[in-house]
Amino acid sequence: MRLFTNWFSPFARKVALALEHKGIAYEAIDGLAHANHALLRRHNSRGEVPILIDGEVVISNSANILAYLEDAYPQPAILPFDAPARANARALERLFDTRVDPILVNCSLWTWATRSDNMPSGLKEAGQLDLDAALAETETLLAKKGAFSFGELPGLADFALWPHLAAIEPLGFQLDCSRYGRTAELLQQMRATELFQNDARRTRNFLKTMSADTHETTRIAWRGDRIEWLLSRGYHSWFLNEILSDRVLWPIS
Repeated sequence: MRLFTNWFSPFARKVALALEHKGIAYEAIDGLAHANHALLRRHNSRGEVPILIDGEVVISNSANILAYLEDAYPQPAILPFDAPARANARALERLFDTRVDPILVNCSLWTWATRSDNMPSGLKEAGQLDLDAALAETETLLAKKGAFSFGELPGLADFALWPHLAAIEPLGFQLDCSRYGRTAELLQQMRATELFQNDARRTRNFLKTMSADTHETTRIAWRGDRIEWLLSRGYHSWFLNEILSDRVLWPIS
């Protein structure tokens, strides 16, 4: 089994966590490295990670990959047993994939990309406001008891939440424990668990070696949810300048 990944991608990290939880051996290929990007595009014309190759089966999109893994390798399960909890787990995955990811990625560009400008005024504040709304929704979806999102073992929701929750404070945002107590407890449990510790260590080590020589750090790849959030918060002119300055990579090229 091969996984086209990148240890900075929350979606690729989500898949790797599921594979490792299930005890499935895989070969990791950094699809966003300059040396591997052409190979990545042979399997996904959008040039996005993750992509999972299992024999003759090729799957892109992290949610689709996790659904495949649960069907093809059902033990240990990563979804709760009862239908309402499964629906909530999938809702949490989508919440973080489509609403939390754009906030954290868009506001993090000035921490890792090659930039000569400053973050647009008000962007971080808008991000915190919308992040708080997402965290409030998270509190309503999480199971009230259990070490992890829906029980004593980690699962799909935990794999989707972890890369984002772990990045909140390092990126200068706040997770208010008095308002989002269950979420804060979950993050604490993840930080104490070897599976998530290994992922965090892998990402830290990757960031120490990432540079313009190995990866694209000037032209930023944009996709729908990230553009949608940016425009919904009024940053049309900033984004237009990014396009005109040739700092945008489109998935379809």
